[in-house]
Amino acid sequence: MIITIIGTGYVGLVTGVCLSEFGFDVTCVDNVPEKIALLKNNVSPIYEPGLEQMIRSNSEAGRLHFHGDVAQCVPESNVVFLAVGTPSAASGDEIDLTYVFSAVDDIAPHLSDGTVVIVKCTVVPGTCQTVKERIEKLRPDLDFSVVSNPEFLREGSAIQDFMRPDRVVLGIHDERGREVAEALYRPLKLQDTPISIASLSGAEMSKYASNAFLAMKVSFINGIADLCEKVDGSNIIEVSEIIGLDDRIGDKFLRAGPGFGGSCFPKDTRALAAFARKVGAPQELVETTIRANETRKDNMARRVLETIGDPAGKTVAVLGISFKPDTDDIRESPALPVVELLIENGVKVRAFDPKAMESAAELYPDVIWASDPYEAAIGAHAVVIMTEWNVLRALELDRLREAMAVPLMIDLRNIHRRKEPTRHGFTYLSIGRDRAKPAPAEVAAVD
Repeated sequence: MIITIIGTGYVGLVTGVCLSEFGFDVTCVDNVPEKIALLKNNVSPIYEPGLEQMIRSNSEAGRLHFHGDVAQCVPESNVVFLAVGTPSAASGDEIDLTYVFSAVDDIAPHLSDGTVVIVKCTVVPGTCQTVKERIEKLRPDLDFSVVSNPEFLREGSAIQDFMRPDRVVLGIHDERGREVAEALYRPLKLQDTPISIASLSGAEMSKYASNAFLAMKVSFINGIADLCEKVDGSNIIEVSEIIGLDDRIGDKFLRAGPGFGGSCFPKDTRALAAFARKVGAPQELVETTIRANETRKDNMARRVLETIGDPAGKTVAVLGISFKPDTDDIRESPALPVVELLIENGVKVRAFDPKAMESAAELYPDVIWASDPYEAAIGAHAVVIMTEWNVLRALELDRLREAMAVPLMIDLRNIHRRKEPTRHGFTYLSIGRDRAKPAPAEVAAVD
């Protein structure tokens, strides 16, 4: 089977590389020459653990190719994946489908009879039907199929999620589309991966419903963490573990933190809410989740500022900028409001992140970007842990304390045991494990 992937962003590249790992002949197409040049040299334009090694091995095996022209790839393809971006529209929360329909217009003249077009990008219900109708209008005599195949990839573990997924969702409208799509995912079926068959719109809806539900779990546990801080002896980690043991709830996405970010949850919840309002079925829980998350991020930023006391002359080390570990993605990261509020109040910010500093430095040129956590902590009146990178779990606490002006640690990810930083001389504040308290006196008193 010959496959063409339109788009080498996060979804398109991971999909193409993993399908080539299954043994298929895959060509990834992109209209950005610089990205194609990198990929032809086995360099990934995005950071994802293990991805670059798989690009190299499958390219060398002759199964994976990269090209800049759909006309050279699409005519010979049995399957064409659309994996282009669906960003939020500039005018509001709805998604912008410009790239999807532009890709349809690009491939339509080159499609061959029998081709299956698979929409992999996240789109609101009804989009795949529109794609089908658009191709029919452009090529009225073409015999083709359209399949919806939403992705459920998590940044930082995308390869594992593709190769060993919880499920594969296929939205179909004809038997040929079903047969071809099932053949693509037969390697996963052989390892007992559930293959869920739905209508086109049912598959599209499943992606938004899944992400919205997970986002609600995050906001829910963050709210319970706030409640724990008001009750002596309550510990959000214990509470999370207990409720997660209930099979009806599960333990995933129940870690309290500073709020969710990234390219999926914020965009998808807003898009679902906007779509639901448009069709007359407002989703109040989703709307509340969106508001709660924005409030959460703002509150965490204010908590940091209030904890350090008078901001005049203060330095704060922010450890972790990406929205989650094992990615360089800073889109809507909870760390950004913290950095911005500190800068607005005249605080000198020093920061470190293993992967995200290059992109973050473009946004915040006044931040001092350090090569490691200890350099970031030099002269700091507080360190703030924003991302649960493993390197931050394994900090040499004595070394960190010695670099600082004041040994204050604000751990907004709860990655340390409370007694450990305290044993090394830190004033240690986390979330959902401590009663809310004013700024430590030794911090507020520092000139």
